Amino acid sequence: MLQTVILLWQKYGYVYLFGLWGTIWLAAVTVAAASVLGALIALMKLSQQKVLDAFTTVYISLIRGTPILLQLYFFWLVLPKLLPVRIGDTACIVIALIVNASAYIAEVIRAGIQAVDQGQAEAARSLGLSAYHTMKQIILPQAIKNILPALGNEYISMVKQTSLASVFFIQELTTSYKTVQAATFLAIPSLLIAGVIYFLLTSMLARGLQFYERSLRCDEG
Repeated sequence: MLQTVILLWQKYGYVYLFGLWGTIWLAAVTVAAASVLGALIALMKLSQQKVLDAFTTVYISLIRGTPILLQLYFFWLVLPKLLPVRIGDTACIVIALIVNASAYIAEVIRAGIQAVDQGQAEAARSLGLSAYHTMKQIILPQAIKNILPALGNEYISMVKQTSLASVFFIQELTTSYKTVQAATFLAIPSLLIAGVIYFLLTSMLARGLQFYERSLRCDEG
């Protein structure tokens, strides 16, 4: 088995590396865009407007209460019919992943903001700062320290979730496995290579995240 895996890697390693780049790219774009959308949703939910609070509550509940694969199928089928311009499969899946991740990231950002002592906001307002400047200069700089480690976990989770894009033949690591398996009919060795790459990638990201969290604790100490 080990010899077969090595021979397979020597011949098709470039296919896996191409898929690895697709996985990293897909996860990075998704988490970056979902962070912007999630921040907007979190601020809407924290506002005093009941309409915005109700809208974001329904949005988050709906996204978190339905399977991600179902959402991918929904956007893949509906978006090309709704948009006036032609849109490809990759764009549909990226948008679906962004919408899904935004619901989870919105809760991360909301929790990070609410973890900051509200007494600091009251003190800033008593000194004459507006709500906007209180959020920008006092709350957000502290909240970001709470938010970034959770965002790192979301990126690691998204690396694994991008494997669902292979259902729609979007180029990423699981799609590379399917390509090699179809060409060689060696299902288990092909799968082992993809599994090892996923494990190494997520392990390195987790180690980097742990190092960052330790540096934050040192700064606070």
